[in-house]
Amino acid sequence: MAYDQEELTQDLVFDILSSPRRRYVLYYLRTVGEPVALNDLAEHVAAWENETEVEDLSDQERKRVYVSLYQTHIPKLDSVGIVDYDQQSGMVELTDRVHRIDDYLTETSEPIPWQQFYMALALIGGALLVLVGLDVGPFGTIPELVVGLVVTTGFAISATAHYLYWRSQRQQVPSELQDRGD
Repeated sequence: MAYDQEELTQDLVFDILSSPRRRYVLYYLRTVGEPVALNDLAEHVAAWENETEVEDLSDQERKRVYVSLYQTHIPKLDSVGIVDYDQQSGMVELTDRVHRIDDYLTETSEPIPWQQFYMALALIGGALLVLVGLDVGPFGTIPELVVGLVVTTGFAISATAHYLYWRSQRQQVPSELQDRGD
C-alpha cells in the first residue's frame, strides 16, 4: 500500500487524533486487541459518545456513528496504515504502525522515574563489581560470576516491571472516558 513509504509526521498524527471519534476507535481496538466488526465498533463508539450502554442506543445513534466511521474515519485510519479495514468482511484491526503514535496518546509525565532507577541499579552493580574485584572486606569472598548474575537478574526484573507498567498505562481509559464514571 501507499502508506508504507509515507512517514507519520507530527502534523499527520495530530490530524488523525484531532477527532475524538477516531481516538475512541483506537482506544476500543487497543482494548479488544483483535479484529472487530465495524458494526460492533460503531456501537461501542456511539455508546461512549451518547454516555449510555450499547443495548440502550437508538437505531439513529448507531447509524449516525456507523456511517461516519464507514465513510470518513476508518478510511482515513486505513489510508495511513494505522488500521487495516477489510471491506469484504467488515473487520477492522490495528496494525503494528499504531505504535508510532503512542507518544501522542500517552501522558508525558511519568510517575516512576525509570531512567533514575536504571542509573542507580547500574551504579550499585558497578560498585559491587569493583568491591569484589578489589577483594574489599567481605566482598572479596563473593565470586564475580555471582555478582554478575545478581546484577543481570536485577536488570531483567526491572525491565520486566517497566514493561508491565508501561503496558498497563497504555491500556487505561482515555481521560475523556474517565469522566463518565464507568
